[in-house]
Amino acid sequence: MEQKYKILVVEDDKEIREGVEIYLRNQGYQVFQAANGAEGLKVVEQEELHLAIVDIMMPVMDGITMLMKLRAMEQEFPVIMLSAKSEEVDKIMGLNMGADDYVTKPFTPLELLARVNSHLRRYSKYLDAVNMEGGGDHVYTIGGLELNEDTVEVSVDGEPVKLTPMEFKIVHLLIRNPGRVFSADEIYERIWNEKAVNTDTIMVHVRNIREKIEIDPKNPKYLKVVWGVGYKIDKQN
Repeated sequence: MEQKYKILVVEDDKEIREGVEIYLRNQGYQVFQAANGAEGLKVVEQEELHLAIVDIMMPVMDGITMLMKLRAMEQEFPVIMLSAKSEEVDKIMGLNMGADDYVTKPFTPLELLARVNSHLRRYSKYLDAVNMEGGGDHVYTIGGLELNEDTVEVSVDGEPVKLTPMEFKIVHLLIRNPGRVFSADEIYERIWNEKAVNTDTIMVHVRNIREKIEIDPKNPKYLKVVWGVGYKIDKQN
């Protein structure tokens, strides 16, 4: 591995926390531990992290609160939430607050590692794009919606829109193919580069994107749903 990625594991169960660390270290990752959200934020302030695995239910500061504070700090690295089956509402809330994915307990080490590896591949490409210098701008424009793939920026009617890396990838895929309908499975597989699972996360990301780019999210101008088929960004007349 050319770069030793730094991963933060925030989990109040010491056994789970240490077990996850062992598996991640065996993959060559550098791992930091925290027992709650408050401890996790201290690590974030001290280290340049590439990914965090955050439990939802924790004492002192829960995972949702930590996630909100992370995104308010404009920390954009991927966050994978850990949740029990009974915490369905918390999962959706986590995705709404800017989580990239979630894994339901109990999970297998291989399942978690697959998600970690997938998100790090995507985040690494995102960082490369942000840091890329030179070359002409690759700009896609649909009506007032504009995406610049070199600067990794999106704007609506000239106003910048703050998207998470995952949201950017979805808009990038759709705006490059105006009028084409992509199923949730296809969006997932193109962005994660693996067989589709958890495609309900795509639905939540699409809803978040609409809140950011549409004047009236319930009557979208750009990001449309084709019921029973998928999503598209319409060509503008």
